Amino acid sequence: MSNNVHSASAPAEIAASGAFVRQANRFSAAFGAGPGELPAEQGRYRLIWSAACPWAHRAVIVRRLLGLEEAISLGTVDPLRPALPHTDWAFTLDEGGQDPVLGIRYLSEAYLKADPAYSGRPTVPALVEIATGKVVQNDYFKLTNHLETAWAPLHKQGAPDLYPVHLRGEIDRLNEVIFHDVNNGVYKAGFARSQEAYEAAYYTLFERLDELEERLSRSRYLLGDALTDADVRLYTTLARFDIAYYTAFRANRQRLADYRHLWAYARDLYQTPGFGDTTDFAAIKQHYHLSVLISAEGSNPYRILPKGPDLREWNTPHGRDRQYPGQA
Repeated sequence: MSNNVHSASAPAEIAASGAFVRQANRFSAAFGAGPGELPAEQGRYRLIWSAACPWAHRAVIVRRLLGLEEAISLGTVDPLRPALPHTDWAFTLDEGGQDPVLGIRYLSEAYLKADPAYSGRPTVPALVEIATGKVVQNDYFKLTNHLETAWAPLHKQGAPDLYPVHLRGEIDRLNEVIFHDVNNGVYKAGFARSQEAYEAAYYTLFERLDELEERLSRSRYLLGDALTDADVRLYTTLARFDIAYYTAFRANRQRLADYRHLWAYARDLYQTPGFGDTTDFAAIKQHYHLSVLISAEGSNPYRILPKGPDLREWNTPHGRDRQYPGQA
């Protein structure tokens, strides 16, 4: 996944305290015309994602919002991990079990083409150069910002400015907090291997959600009257909260649906083109509850898929367009 890991096979990501420490991204080149930078060129790259993964999902949302579908093709891996000796993603959703453009069966093949000595987990999102078959960018933290800036000449007419210059400092500060305490906070709780590490992550996560709840009582979006990159990043965790993190990751003080403003905000985004139409709840549920690695750890040994929650609630009226009529 993104950086989803559900097994004891990655001790480098568990600190002595039992806390989960996410691996660093190996391919982090920026886009541009400078030395070592990647050209933002139509048709040059293929974006590989898993619909289950929040880190990859946000890149796909931004790609859709900015109209980059023709510029960057999209490949999708199976939300269920393949039964291999190593952690990987597989193209079993495609005919013949291989990506129709790259001709590979497992994402690790593109990582090893880029670096034959690569020993980390192959993660999504991964931007693969089609001509060479090599992963050239997997920096999920910066990728949406690159799409919003360096790729601007290829944006559709009327595309939203998700990373406006005058708000970049504030967006960056908010994104940093959301990443550590919410996006990655649920993983810190879910992958903790000590009670102390779990509780620290748990309390920090809900303290931050409480703060965001209060913030969203004052404006339609996180930074006022228009969507920004920060909203995309928060949404992908909220979309997975009740269906996965609340149970599978023990983030269970309360559900997203128990928050008045966060729940209405999440539904507002879900009902906005680019968000709900890229949200695959079935894939999310399969990944977090049926992964062979989860089952191997014993948390769901009989691979039973939960029936709830009722997904029809995502399409109920949210009222935020009426609550903040001056905001669009």
